[in-house]
Amino acid sequence: MEDKEILIESLKAVAPGTKLRTGLDNILRSKRGALIVIGDSEEIMDIVEGGFTINCDLTSSALYELAKMDGAIIINSDMTKIIRANAHLHPQVSIPSRETGIRHRIAQRVARQTGALVIAISEARSIITLYRGRMKYVLSDISFLLTKANQAVQTLEKYTVRMEEALEHLSALEFKNMVTVEDVARVLQKAALILKIVEELEIFIVQLGTEGRMVDMQLEELYWGLKDEIILVLKDYYRYDEGQPFQGWEEALQYILNNSREELIDILEVSKILGYGSNVAGLHKAVVPKGYRLLNKVVRIPSHVADNLAEAFGTLPNLMNAKISELIEVDGIGEVRARAIKEGLGNLRKTILSNE
Repeated sequence: MEDKEILIESLKAVAPGTKLRTGLDNILRSKRGALIVIGDSEEIMDIVEGGFTINCDLTSSALYELAKMDGAIIINSDMTKIIRANAHLHPQVSIPSRETGIRHRIAQRVARQTGALVIAISEARSIITLYRGRMKYVLSDISFLLTKANQAVQTLEKYTVRMEEALEHLSALEFKNMVTVEDVARVLQKAALILKIVEELEIFIVQLGTEGRMVDMQLEELYWGLKDEIILVLKDYYRYDEGQPFQGWEEALQYILNNSREELIDILEVSKILGYGSNVAGLHKAVVPKGYRLLNKVVRIPSHVADNLAEAFGTLPNLMNAKISELIEVDGIGEVRARAIKEGLGNLRKTILSNE
């Protein structure tokens, strides 16, 4: 499981609206501390000593009352039962930890040793900290998260408008057969920034739980279809040759998602991702799309049929110049689809170029 998946899964477990989070907030408000382990596997129970067996349903009130005792609380993996309370945990002391408080040091070591989600509440600092594996994450206040999420939505709105303009301009260049590596790289730069903002928003939404529904709706409205466009740009222009670090556009997309904004600001880095090298002269190289993105605008066909068309004709100009009889020869294309492709691309070309 990747770091982002671990974080999101952990945040979902303590999202507002859950019984666990309500209990944690009650403990926090009462100025008490707590140490809670999610999981009752043999590996976890082997380091649990003392306390007493509860085996009751997990409720926020039960969690709050049991946290009044000093020991750890053990909750089952499904987060439906409180297994044990007032327990002592004995993780390996050889596991490194930079935490200063005893409760947080134990929490970090248990998380690293077992891979379980461990929650530590600091009574002195009034904060909730999550540990899982090597991950550590401090939960933020809901009002603070909402403010940050709304700011991110506003930023996303601005970037989305710019992205749509960039894609419209790219479409015009494609129909004019005037695209360069730099044109494509500029579009992907904007795309990378949008994907990073979306990633941040997704984490905010998970943390907000039931409080984040409106933000989630705004994200869905803004982001709908945009990732597909980015994928189609990559499919149109990605070039694999010897020495290229990625085996396909899928790996290139993953690299863009995982990379930092600072690195993706460098247009030469984006050119390298596309497979055109990282020298300035290469930015002016003329490139021709395979036609995936514009084809997707005029007709809805399965991806494997689009692949068949790209393989048969190679480039967008070849696809546009193909006769209906030639289109029909492609596997998955009948006369109705062939006419839709031919007429659709022609009409789209007129519309886009008239708006230039």
